[in-house]
Amino acid sequence: MIVALVWGAGFGAGLLAVATGLRPPRPSLADSLAALRRVAPPQPLVVPTGTDSALVRLGRPLAAPLGGRRLLPGGVRADLAVIGRDPQAHLAEKTALAVIGLVLGPATAGLLALDGAQVGWAVPAWAAILLAVGGFFAPDLALHSQATRRRADFRHALSAFLDLVVIALAAGGGVDSALSDAAAVGAGESFAALRRALDAARLGRVAPWGPLGRLGDELGITELSELAASVSLAGSEGAKVRESLAAKAASLRAHALTDAEGEAQAATEAMSLPVVLLFAGFLVFLAFPALAHVFGTL
Repeated sequence: MIVALVWGAGFGAGLLAVATGLRPPRPSLADSLAALRRVAPPQPLVVPTGTDSALVRLGRPLAAPLGGRRLLPGGVRADLAVIGRDPQAHLAEKTALAVIGLVLGPATAGLLALDGAQVGWAVPAWAAILLAVGGFFAPDLALHSQATRRRADFRHALSAFLDLVVIALAAGGGVDSALSDAAAVGAGESFAALRRALDAARLGRVAPWGPLGRLGDELGITELSELAASVSLAGSEGAKVRESLAAKAASLRAHALTDAEGEAQAATEAMSLPVVLLFAGFLVFLAFPALAHVFGTL
């Protein structure tokens, strides 16, 4: 009896599923209007470029099951966007270096064992773990150093871009035309990113400060994000925009000058230790004959 009821319930559920599939319920009017008004999510303004290296090609099959870019923190993704590198390629390189470090320790121990050396299991195991962890995080350190230099270059380009925009606004041009003309004058990756953001604003028929702020968020450049937020509050035209842009350009130049002075001071301090060591060696060179003669006469 119970088996018959189960079979009957299953047969009825199957008939209901077939009937529902043949005549699906009609969506409501509110859902249809919402689907028409739905806006596609904005595409990233930074397009990854470059070719895959041997490490990347080796690590791609190994990194595929790891879940992609979800393993990369936000700071690493911003650094990748600044230098224009694919997150999947970076994760593949990290995975390849981790696997190489994991295999390197036991492989070295095996070669030593073949040569007759007595190597325990603890040293190769700890070496494999340390080399795997170091290999996984080493690309992040190199990436951060390269991204820091690229952000400094972008800030220099942004300062020049703002100066050009201020000049165009002072000549009587509109905000959109001043931004487009200033971005078209410059060359390089920084101005290319600014042009892509302005093109996205023009195609989307939105204010240019939104895509520029989103570009600053993607690249991790807070100056650009703050500029877009402050100018969007100031309005779309008039002297307020020109004053805000001029003040931001002056602030960027002062910040760049401060960074340059700090780097010069750090380089000067780094030269102090070699000079002291050289002077100490010179003193030892002068005093050694006299000390050798004194100790020789004792």
